[in-house]
Amino acid sequence: MNEDVMNMSLRKFLKKVGVTSQREIEQAIRQALDDDRLKGHETLKASMRLTIAEIGLDTEIDGAIELE
Repeated sequence: MNEDVMNMSLRKFLKKVGVTSQREIEQAIRQALDDDRLKGHETLKASMRLTIAEIGLDTEIDGAIELE
């Protein structure tokens, strides 16, 4: 295994996950605000599942997103 190749590939994947996740969350929040499903002062519980079948990785990451 080439550690440098793995690290660069992992960083690219995590950057893609971060950018895509942020865009999707922001769009969903804006839509929920427009639809009056949110008022704009909530704290939203969030979770994300990370899986890599080939190595048996299956983990959930929990957190919160504060709107105000």
